[in-house]
Amino acid sequence: MTGAGTSQLPGAAYAVALAGLPLLGWARLAALLNGREPHNVWRSVLAGRAVTDEAVAAACRRGPGGDAVGEVWRQAATRVDVAGLWSAHASLGIGVHLKGEPGYPDALDQDAQAPAVLFSLGQLEALERPRVAVIGTRRCTHYGREVAAELGHDLAAAGVSVVSGLAYGIDGAAHHGACAAGAGAPIGIVASGLDVIYPPRHAKLWQAVAERGVLLSEAPLGTRPDGWRFPTRNRLIAALGQALVVVESHAGGGSMHTVEAAAQRSRPVLAVPGSVHSPSSVGTNQLLADGCHPAVDARDVLVALGLESRAGETPRRRGARQATGPDADVLEAVGWEPTALDVVLDRTGKRLGEVAVALDRLAERGLVRAGGGWWERAR
Repeated sequence: MTGAGTSQLPGAAYAVALAGLPLLGWARLAALLNGREPHNVWRSVLAGRAVTDEAVAAACRRGPGGDAVGEVWRQAATRVDVAGLWSAHASLGIGVHLKGEPGYPDALDQDAQAPAVLFSLGQLEALERPRVAVIGTRRCTHYGREVAAELGHDLAAAGVSVVSGLAYGIDGAAHHGACAAGAGAPIGIVASGLDVIYPPRHAKLWQAVAERGVLLSEAPLGTRPDGWRFPTRNRLIAALGQALVVVESHAGGGSMHTVEAAAQRSRPVLAVPGSVHSPSSVGTNQLLADGCHPAVDARDVLVALGLESRAGETPRRRGARQATGPDADVLEAVGWEPTALDVVLDRTGKRLGEVAVALDRLAERGLVRAGGGWWERAR
């Protein structure tokens, strides 16, 4: 059903339908809707005339399908129930925001790659706060996960909206920390429809972010998280973050794409120092070598944002405060990455029994964890 019951629909309903067509990325959708009413564009698509405009044709030539994409759109559009799709979004409380119209977030409006259609679930006011994107690899270490959670918590406690892609690893840890703070308003930017939770194990995290802040997407309901959507999603993370913090990153991958997008927008990029032996810190250590500022804790990030007044209320890295008491030297000898027991003995100069008792006490306090002959510091 493409025509029945659609005469009274708002223009946004047709924009939703357009956003769900195959082979339609952000650049093509922006070209289609530039200066045109969505319902007129929809009629052009149904008539097979969508690619006749030169700007649209140019955008199509730069992507998959080429000039033949107009026929792909036409065939797909004939199967779309515009009214039903619009009703589904309304029933779930999903906001639909068209660029150039009231309600579109100011934080994205002037971006050169702003989405023509944006979907939201939650409170869009989260975008009006100071915002920091915290990103990193999915294949992170315990150290990286705990640093990300700590940064997320302390930034949220300082009233900053933490931005991430809600992926496994660093992204999810940052948002778990932000949600645990009981303050701030987290912002999650996802690469699927707002009803298609990815990764599935983050269902509770999605709900927490939507309740405390906002979830954002460029895709309508039912859209699967296809691989090409993640790199395009990353540009929005860079656009919304007034500063970007990379906690752990391998030499290449999505984090570096986000760094490039942030640099194009003149956003400050900070990196968390990591072990020179860890593959997960190769990218971040290279960023530091290239001149990025280090992010040891939330205060470094707040200063980069120009929020020095809030930085004074934020504690320095928790690990420094934990290294007190009779077992302090043993705690200091245990690294944030797996440390062999003989290394701890070497660093402290103590006897095995003395170190073993100290490690047990530290483990009871939750300051270290054991595993397979090694010890590691915990948050």
